[in-house]
Amino acid sequence: MSQQAVNTIEQRFSELHKKTSPEVWNNADELFKLSQQLEKTDIYLARRVMQRVRTLQPDRPKIKIHLKRLSDEVALHAKQTQTSSSTETSTKQSENKKNSEEKNNKLDNFFSKLNNNFSSKKWAQPWVLLLAVPFVLFAFYQLVWAAPRFESRAQLIIQQPDGMATMDPSMALLSGLGVGGNSTADTEIAKAYIHSEDMLNYLQTHNNLKEHYQNGGDVFSRLSSDASIEDLLKFYIDHTTVEIDEASGVIKILVQGFTPEFANTLTQAIVNRAEWYINSIGHQLADAQLQFIRLEHAKVEQRLRDAQKNTLAFQQKNNLLDPEAEGLALQQITYGLEGQIATKSAQLKGLRSTMTEKAPQVVMLASELSALKKQLELERDRLSTQQGTNNNIKNNGTSVSEVLAQFSDLKIELELALKGYTSSEVSLDKARIEAYRQLKYLVVVESATLPQDNKYPATLYNILLFAVLQLMLFGIGKIVLATVKELR
Repeated sequence: MSQQAVNTIEQRFSELHKKTSPEVWNNADELFKLSQQLEKTDIYLARRVMQRVRTLQPDRPKIKIHLKRLSDEVALHAKQTQTSSSTETSTKQSENKKNSEEKNNKLDNFFSKLNNNFSSKKWAQPWVLLLAVPFVLFAFYQLVWAAPRFESRAQLIIQQPDGMATMDPSMALLSGLGVGGNSTADTEIAKAYIHSEDMLNYLQTHNNLKEHYQNGGDVFSRLSSDASIEDLLKFYIDHTTVEIDEASGVIKILVQGFTPEFANTLTQAIVNRAEWYINSIGHQLADAQLQFIRLEHAKVEQRLRDAQKNTLAFQQKNNLLDPEAEGLALQQITYGLEGQIATKSAQLKGLRSTMTEKAPQVVMLASELSALKKQLELERDRLSTQQGTNNNIKNNGTSVSEVLAQFSDLKIELELALKGYTSSEVSLDKARIEAYRQLKYLVVVESATLPQDNKYPATLYNILLFAVLQLMLFGIGKIVLATVKELR
């Protein structure tokens, strides 16, 4: 093929590009149909269009097959054209020029018709039904139909009294004051109670929550007329947000209502009930703890009194002020007599070595020694087996050692009871302080606000989000359909 023929084909191809709309020119399927139609009148231009189709979709086997067939037909046609005479060539050129003008007119009519058909049918495509119609309906609902919802806000914080200012440092250290409590648990408890069914029942009783949710709003945002208690609780939780600031411990309550007045009233009711709940559980814990400690302290105090009564009764029974002191005195007397006997015995032996047995000194010393031995036996008998001979100790035949042993047991019991009582007093004081620490108060940082503008629905955000989701689903669907079509 000569360079002039190639230029002529490219010229016709450029003219075809100008006459074709961008939607058709960039659509491989439309160009494929155009190439098939041009194949009957202009095989060269049809092959050139098929090359354009291959550029758009290079991996389709069907396009490759059609392009190869057109190339073969063009080569055969060029070979036949070269064998014709020059006169026929000139005649054919004039005829071809005439035919070219007719073809151009036909192409103009064809593409105008094709563009008109494409323009008229694009609004009837399925994607219009899948994208435009739902988008318009959703935008109409958001802009015109959707009922406004107003949001009231309140901020709270749970505080504990400062016990360090009411006691000395040693007692504060003993009780553990000054150590930070678990504020996170308190705020989570408050959040759980606000979203509980107990709070819902309170609000239903005092504010008729269900009637407001069922009568307000539009058909899509209101609560159904046959809603159960579970549905009402879910609807209430969805329209009541509790946010907790972990750093400061501030509890933010956001309550939605179909009117600003109801949102403000409902928020105030929630704050009042939450304050009552936090204060009540603090007092309940403190009272329960104090009651238990007081009962234990009463038992310890009774034990001390019993020990004191037993000790006093024992002393009265044995007519002893202090049995230990009485026994110690008896032991000292016995030890003194033994010392005197030893001294007198030594003196008697010395006198007998120099005097006769009838000497007055020997007789007198022997008499004193005999008297001391008898007294020693008597004192020993008092320490071992008293039979009531002593007027100061009336123990009915009980030995002094047994009396001392019984008194020692009573004394130990009394000391233990006294130590227990002292420890119980400390525990009671600590329990009072700990009960004071258990008291928590819900402090209102920001009272319930009265909104002026509705916060929901967020019209622009919802419409944009809906459009993005639509486009994502449409793109996924186009990819799936293209993959299925290619696999065919």
